[in-house]
Amino acid sequence: MSTLGPTLGPGTSDNPHGGEQDAAAAASAQDQVAGAVADENEKKKKGATKEDVMKYLMLVLQWFRANLLLGLTITAVLVGVVLGFFGRLARPSPEAIELVSFPGEVLMRLLKMMILPLIISSLIAGMAQLDARSSGRMGMRALAYYMVTTVLAAIVGIIVVLVIHPGDPSAKAIVRSHSQAETRVSTLDAILDIIRNMFPENLVQACFQQVQTSVKEVPGTYKKPAYVERTLVYKDGTNVMGMIVFCLAFGLLAGQMGRRGRIMVDFFVVLNDITMKLVGIMMWYSPFGIMCLIAGKIMSIANMASTAQQLGLYMVTVVLGLLVHGLVTLPVIYWAVTRQNPATFFKGMLQAWVTAVGTASSAATLPVTFQCLEENNKIDKRVTRFVVAVGATVNMDGTALYEAVAAIFIAQMNGIQLGIGDIITVSLTATLASIGAASIPSAALITMLLVLTALGLPTSDVSLLFAVDWLLDRIRTSINVLGDGFGAGIVYHLSKDELDQMDHEREADDAELGVVGLLEARKLSVLDEETRKRSVDLAATSETQM
Repeated sequence: MSTLGPTLGPGTSDNPHGGEQDAAAAASAQDQVAGAVADENEKKKKGATKEDVMKYLMLVLQWFRANLLLGLTITAVLVGVVLGFFGRLARPSPEAIELVSFPGEVLMRLLKMMILPLIISSLIAGMAQLDARSSGRMGMRALAYYMVTTVLAAIVGIIVVLVIHPGDPSAKAIVRSHSQAETRVSTLDAILDIIRNMFPENLVQACFQQVQTSVKEVPGTYKKPAYVERTLVYKDGTNVMGMIVFCLAFGLLAGQMGRRGRIMVDFFVVLNDITMKLVGIMMWYSPFGIMCLIAGKIMSIANMASTAQQLGLYMVTVVLGLLVHGLVTLPVIYWAVTRQNPATFFKGMLQAWVTAVGTASSAATLPVTFQCLEENNKIDKRVTRFVVAVGATVNMDGTALYEAVAAIFIAQMNGIQLGIGDIITVSLTATLASIGAASIPSAALITMLLVLTALGLPTSDVSLLFAVDWLLDRIRTSINVLGDGFGAGIVYHLSKDELDQMDHEREADDAELGVVGLLEARKLSVLDEETRKRSVDLAATSETQM
C-alpha cells in the first residue's frame, strides 16, 4: 500500500523554498517597475519645469517688448528731473541750457508737424465712415460728456481752493512790478472769437493763423474823449476749431456720395495710416526729447526755492484738485457708464499721459493719444478720430479746474470775499474759457484774463502765476489728455451697437455690389461671346462668297 503525498496545486513547487523565491522575484520586479515609473515621472517633471521656465521667460520678454517705450518714457521723465536739479548746481549759461533743451525742441517740432495732417485725415476718414444719424448721436454724447466733466472739474477746483485757502497777500512780494496797462477782455469778445474761428474766411490761412479781437485804449484829445477801439487781428497758431468744422462737414458729405466719393475717402484713410506710422517711428525718439525738455526747463528756472516758498500752497492746491479729478471723478464716471475697470483703461493711456507731462501740449500729444486708444484700449478708429480730435480743442478739464483755482487764489490774495453769485460766475466763465483755450503750452494763462475780468479782479496779478506755470501746465495737460481718453471710451461703449450695425450693413452692401458686379461681368462675357460668334460667322460668310 502506497502512501500518496500531498497534491501539488498549480503554481506551487515541491521545493520548500520555492514560494519565498517567487515572492522575492515578484517584489523585485515591482520595485523595478516602480523605479522606472518614478524615473519617468521625474524626467517629465524636469521637462515640464524647463518648458514652464521657457514659457514664463517668453511671456516676460513679450511684456518688456510691449512696454519698452512706456518704460523708457517714464525713466526719461525721472532722469530729466534729476539732471535738471543737478544741472542747476553748475549754474549753466543760457547757451548751455539752450543746447540741453534743443533735442526737446526738435521733438516738439516733430509732433506739431503731425497735428495738421493727422486732424484733417482722421476727421475726414472717420466721418466718411459714419452715417449722419450715427455721427449726430455720437456728437451729442461727446458734447454731453465734455460739458459735464468740464463743469465738474471747475467745481472740484472751487471746493479745493475754498477748503485749503492758499491765498496770502504776501505772495505778491515775488512780483517786481504791477503794470496797469491791462488788456480788456470781455466775455462777448471771447465768444465771438470762438465763433469766428469756427468759420475761417480762408482755409489755407486757418492752417497757420487764427483771428482774435484786439482791444486798444485810444487816449482822448481836446476834440473827442478817450475811447476803446476793437479790431480783428490774426495771430500765429493753427485754427484747429475751423479745421475741425470744415473736416467734419467734408467727411460727412464724402461718406454720403457713395461709390463716387470712395476714392476720396480711401485717400484720407491711407493718409491717416501713413501719418500714424510716422508717429510710431517718431515716438522712439520721444523719451530722449522729453528728458531734455524737462531738464532744460528746470535748469532755466530762477529762484526756485523762493518761488516754492511763496506759492507752494497754491501749487499743492492745484495739483490736489487735478489728482482728485483725474484719479477719482473721471474713473468713477467711466465705471458708472461702462461697468469696466478704469485702472485697466488708464494703464492703456499711460504712454499718452507721460507724453503730455513732457510736452505740456494736448495737441502735440494727439498722435500718441490716438495710438494708445486704438492699439492698447481697442477703441474703434471712427470714435477716436472724432471724439479725441475735437476733445483736444474743446475738452479742457484740467484747464477749467486750474482757472477756477487761480481766480479764487488771486481774490484771496487781494482780500476780496466772493459770494455765491461770484462762485457761480467762476464756474461758468472757467468752463467757457477752457473751451476757448488753445491746445498749446500755457494757453490757460491767456484765457485766465476772461475769468478775472468777469469777477472784476486785477488782471495784472496773472504775472504771479508765471513762476510756477511750467509745472502746473504739464500736470493739467495730462489731465486734459486723460479726459479725452476716458471720453472716447465712454462714447465707444454707448455707440458700439450702432457701429456694429453699420458694419453689418456695409458688409451687406459690399456683398450686393459684388453680386451686381459679377452679374455685369457675366453679361459682358456673354456679349463678348456673341460678338465673337458673329465675327466668325461673318468671316465664314465672306469666305463662302469669295
